[in-house]
Amino acid sequence: MTEDVKETFAPSAPSPAPGPAPAALAAKVRTLGPSMTRSMQRVAEAVAGDPAGCAALTVTGLAELTGTSEATVVRTARLLGYPGYRDLRLALAGLAAQQQSGRAPAITTDIAVDDPLADVVAKLAYDEQQTLADTAAGLDTAQLGAAVTALAGARRIDVYGIGASGLVAQDLTQKLLRIGLIAHAHSDPHLAVTNAVQLRAGDVAIAITHSGSTGDVIEPLRVAFDRGATTVAVTGRPDGAVTQYADHVLTTATSRESELRPAAMSSRTSQLLVVDCLFVGVAQRTYESAAPALSASYEALAHRHGARP
Repeated sequence: MTEDVKETFAPSAPSPAPGPAPAALAAKVRTLGPSMTRSMQRVAEAVAGDPAGCAALTVTGLAELTGTSEATVVRTARLLGYPGYRDLRLALAGLAAQQQSGRAPAITTDIAVDDPLADVVAKLAYDEQQTLADTAAGLDTAQLGAAVTALAGARRIDVYGIGASGLVAQDLTQKLLRIGLIAHAHSDPHLAVTNAVQLRAGDVAIAITHSGSTGDVIEPLRVAFDRGATTVAVTGRPDGAVTQYADHVLTTATSRESELRPAAMSSRTSQLLVVDCLFVGVAQRTYESAAPALSASYEALAHRHGARP
């Protein structure tokens, strides 16, 4: 049996646990849960549903509670970002203390078919807020900064997205256009590949896919990557297939998918946050040209809306 499996709390006051902070632990459970094995999901769901109870369990106790093995518990702890189960246990205790003090709500909130609309509004508002907080907590600012630098100096920018992610691609494109950059959104996979072939070094291609496995988005990114363009993936799966063709990966979070709230709804919230971060970062880097371009677009739109037919 490994040392991780045998570990228990020391009797003295513990030092802060390495790994994600309690709030980031909640984000990790929500983000990584869908991609875990079923046995690891049982462990993640247990710690999500009762952090205080799980914090009181040994690794053997948690394995018995979830019907898994001690090794699975340890692997789950490591996937969540902790060196071992002891560190996860300490983080669970911290999360439980935050929840009891009212500083952190429960990890999951489900919407039932018979929920009153007032409850639906409250639960959706909470989920949106939590998704944004989780995305902010997990966003790698070094990767974000590198993507901003590439965009700010790009000759041309292509953005790929299908379905709900296609709407986000359009949002990013229109923002970049308003500060004077040459940007195109592509939701048609054939046009996306056709345009990707024209890219070269100095250009940027961005793929937006929550699953990280959307072939119609991965293929044009691969072509852009092969052509020498700087490539960026905005995805909820940092281990997804799209990342093998991405120079920079920006990870998004999502709330737990349900029958009444598919992933497309919750993932779009986090994608739009990343898009806004990219846009503001680029606008900061290019302020001398971006500010006049924004003013010109405002004036043009105001004139159009005020014009009489």
